[in-house]
Amino acid sequence: MSVSAPAVLVIAVPAAVIGAASFGLASALQQRATKEVPTTGALDPRLLLDLVRRPTWVLATGTVVLGLALQVVALAFAPLTLVQPLLVTGILFGTIFSAWLGRRRLDRQILLGAVACVIGLATFLSLARPSDSSTTLPGLPRLLPLAVVLAAIIAGCLGVAVASRYARGARVAALALATGVCYGVTAGLMKVVTGQIRAGAPAEIFLHPAFYVVCVLGPVGFLLSQNTFQHGVLIAPALAVITIVDPLVGIAIGVSWLDERLDSSLPVLVGQTISAVVLIGGVTLLAHRGTRVRHEIERRAQRCVEPR
Repeated sequence: MSVSAPAVLVIAVPAAVIGAASFGLASALQQRATKEVPTTGALDPRLLLDLVRRPTWVLATGTVVLGLALQVVALAFAPLTLVQPLLVTGILFGTIFSAWLGRRRLDRQILLGAVACVIGLATFLSLARPSDSSTTLPGLPRLLPLAVVLAAIIAGCLGVAVASRYARGARVAALALATGVCYGVTAGLMKVVTGQIRAGAPAEIFLHPAFYVVCVLGPVGFLLSQNTFQHGVLIAPALAVITIVDPLVGIAIGVSWLDERLDSSLPVLVGQTISAVVLIGGVTLLAHRGTRVRHEIERRAQRCVEPR
């Protein structure tokens, strides 16, 4: 189903950007709330039971709902491969909101890394010039390979997250990666669900398997994101991993399952290579700065408990 260019510019693009801002604010609020409750393991529902008593977290949840509604609107009027790059700006919004809520100045290195991630990934995906997509899932032979790979990534990440032999940073990265995969699959399948609604058959979504997969993976990804924010020291590195993996998985689903086509000409490939270098540089800067900040916090905490 084709969509007019004015609808994309007037409806889809603003909805995606405002949705990204909503997700960024929600992430900052959630991270703040998760630090105020007892630490739990991965996928432990007690974390949500503790958080639901926190007004800050309840407000964040409402902001997530707003962001999801705007994402659904954007996906209804534009291809998945156009909407997802715009949602990448959530990294920048989350970094800024986190500093604002904490009443602290923006860390220049963190801000630079976040900007590099946004520019690198958004440019990388936008250069592909995505076509419109199908809203019908293919048969099992086409579904199975990517589904198995994504399920294996989630399982492996959860294994790392619950293993105490891994460093804290590795466990946080694993939680963030699993969250991003869950969010990416959810976004891809939401495209199918919104297609049913726009086709004038909203009742059909309750008969579609995609709807029930979204109902499972969406909450699982949400719980994993709370685990990620609770265990991470800074919001930017974890949020960068989530926000980068989410659209990449969405793109993989769009191409593999929904017949979206990407421009693979030589100039585009060169531009994407440069964008990938910028993206990798941004992630590296965030990871390096995050490690240094974590060590500084640990040293200050140790000095506080040492006898004078």
